[in-house]
Amino acid sequence: MPVFDLPVSELQAYAGTNPCPADLDAYWDEALEELGEARRDEDIEIATVDHPAPYAECFDLWFTGVRGTRLHTKYLRPTDRSTPHPGIVVFHGYYAKSPDWFRLLPYVAQGFSVLALDSRGQGGLSRDTGGVAGTSVMGHIVRGLDVAPTELLYRRHFLDTVQAAQILMERPEVDADRVGVTGESQGGGLTLACAALEPRVRAAVPVFPFLSDYRRVWDLDLDINAYAELRDYLRRFDPLHESVEQMWLTLGYIDVQHLAPRIRASVMMHTGLMDMICPPSTQFAAYNKITSDKQVVIYPDYEHEDLPGIGDSILSFFVDKLGPMTHRMSH
Repeated sequence: MPVFDLPVSELQAYAGTNPCPADLDAYWDEALEELGEARRDEDIEIATVDHPAPYAECFDLWFTGVRGTRLHTKYLRPTDRSTPHPGIVVFHGYYAKSPDWFRLLPYVAQGFSVLALDSRGQGGLSRDTGGVAGTSVMGHIVRGLDVAPTELLYRRHFLDTVQAAQILMERPEVDADRVGVTGESQGGGLTLACAALEPRVRAAVPVFPFLSDYRRVWDLDLDINAYAELRDYLRRFDPLHESVEQMWLTLGYIDVQHLAPRIRASVMMHTGLMDMICPPSTQFAAYNKITSDKQVVIYPDYEHEDLPGIGDSILSFFVDKLGPMTHRMSH
């Protein structure tokens, strides 16, 4: 098997390259306070969506995030709501959108409620308060970099995940003690961020997570795909690299490897060793800092692509970690 990154033995000990700001915990504690002050639950809107699945009720659910942004989610729940049941929050890949209803229904069939978030300003319906009416799609890693750490756009993305999890936990049909989070790529990075910043999350399944160890991506000369904006930013705004060290340090605030020690949930990560979009070492930089119950599923020959058996693996993990289902499908 060809290897472009570190061998597995070294991945399991890799500690990351991107620096961590000394005030990281204070930064995120302040961010969570901002979220608490900004939440306007009276602004939650929920509208029924017609769908033929007989065991599910489907809704468009909107809420207001930090800085006044209107955020859209798909919300699905079992028709049987006689007792509270587990819930799952789903996050999508970079500049994409929440999965089709069809992709979320298997969780509902198993007895979960599901909330799938459209990240602000990307491919879904969520708004962006960055000064434009429509989507901003890309450039989110470096947005706010020249202003202040508190203005980093991914600070708001991370807080959106927390708010989404809290909204799901507060639904009367959901057991707040049995909520999990999952997603691929950007969704995997948001999964780690959410589990770190909302300690009640009980289970987390990040799949080849993005948003980790930015400097390592640059050192590997792989800032050409999902991380291309790092290269573009330096070429356009710091061609002599006069401020590059400060750039890495500022990005450390939104580097999920530095948030990973806060995670209390049980974690199952999935990694392809040939992933040149989110290199394995960047994923392990976060994984190795998780101190809670954890496991990693390694695909030696796979890249940043559909991983065989992953749907069954994720569902089995959630069923195991979130307890017995109370929902039973009628026949």
